[in-house]
Amino acid sequence: MTEFTDLAALPHDFAWGTATSAYQIEGAAAEDGRSPSIWDTFSHTPGKIDHDDNGDVACDHYHRWREDIALMQQLGTNAYRLSVAWPRVVPGGDGPVNTRGLDFYDQLVDGLLEAGITPSVTVYHWDLPQVLQDRGGWPKRDTAHHLAAYASAVAERLGDRVSHWATLNEPLCSAWIGHLEGRMAPGLTDLTAAVRASYHLLLGHGLAAQAIRAAAPGAQIGIVNNLSTVAPASDSEADLAAARRMDGHTNRWWLDPVHGRGFPADMLDVYGVELPERPGDMETIAAPLDWLGLNYYFPAVVTDDPTGPAPFARQIARPGVRRTGMDWEVDANGLEALLLRLTDEYGARRIYVTENGSAYPDTVRADGTVDDPERARYLEEHLAACARAAGKGAPLAGYFAWSLLDNFEWAYGYDKRFGLVHVDYATQRRTVKGSGHHYAGLIRAHAAARSGRAA
Repeated sequence: MTEFTDLAALPHDFAWGTATSAYQIEGAAAEDGRSPSIWDTFSHTPGKIDHDDNGDVACDHYHRWREDIALMQQLGTNAYRLSVAWPRVVPGGDGPVNTRGLDFYDQLVDGLLEAGITPSVTVYHWDLPQVLQDRGGWPKRDTAHHLAAYASAVAERLGDRVSHWATLNEPLCSAWIGHLEGRMAPGLTDLTAAVRASYHLLLGHGLAAQAIRAAAPGAQIGIVNNLSTVAPASDSEADLAAARRMDGHTNRWWLDPVHGRGFPADMLDVYGVELPERPGDMETIAAPLDWLGLNYYFPAVVTDDPTGPAPFARQIARPGVRRTGMDWEVDANGLEALLLRLTDEYGARRIYVTENGSAYPDTVRADGTVDDPERARYLEEHLAACARAAGKGAPLAGYFAWSLLDNFEWAYGYDKRFGLVHVDYATQRRTVKGSGHHYAGLIRAHAAARSGRAA
């Protein structure tokens, strides 16, 4: 492992956090007026989720949030990234606000602040109300406007205490995996629908940013994208072109529009789908950003795949490379490279690593502890990459480990465990893993290193 002192390059006011999302941990799927989301529908469709798991109970965070805040305090974190459930706050998708739904987040925010933990609120983390999906979902323009109205309601209630806001989490997954690949809700395999969904997600981002700023002046607003470094599998012209397409599909399609560059022309040619653009949309999508959120898990090494789906590039597995329990390559250098790219190519003023983590098949030992050295090693390597990037000028302001808790891991159900805290789903017993204790040690080491530098 790297030395703890490597972290001294991180700023003194660095946000040390953990991250979760509503559907993955809350449970209480039908309590206090919450309506079904597209993930309720998708997870209850036989064959869509491993072992036909669902998020009906998940980690029962809706009832156990005080215990979970205590876990954050035990880890020594000073920030927490959560998402608000749209169907809990506006069960009809649009129209009346459910006060009981907002009450939960109101209490949660107060509890975090009392514990000295800064809340970072994500407005949309994939749980579109099913009623809006029934009316067309993200391929329809109205959904972007409904997102803004919902965001306004949340900001009006929480904006006096929450200053750090993300409009969207990983719109790539919502659009490409949910509408093109069919592996996530709503489970479509339609390129035209996917491109239109991607457009309206980013339009919704811009409209929601405007709505949050109007409701909570002084709000710091960003967007969270999952990005990957992309490399060709060979030096052939075909693989080089495939890598360029994959970079457009994974990275540039989501970064260029919000930075005022419009949608990449080369990818418009690849998709062959006309955008549903109206006058003024591009200016709305490029609403000013206070920060960028980067979710990073793995690099992409690709080869040309002319008979596959857009972008006609297929990821390959390189032999001899460490892999997580998700079968994802481990490459901390990719995180450093992306942080520097956002700084140099996109002029980011502030960046947060809003998710980074790894799944491994954890085992609870006879004494009740969970030893997970591979996850601890992953954490330390990627935080060292963060420190290297900060030392080279990246304006990195914080890191949120994914995830605080083992949770419902979307199509993988409950088999894949990312948590720093182990969850026994039968009893809801929480146990801090070895990686959680190691993360706490890294936080303490950073504070000590900064104190030493100041001295």
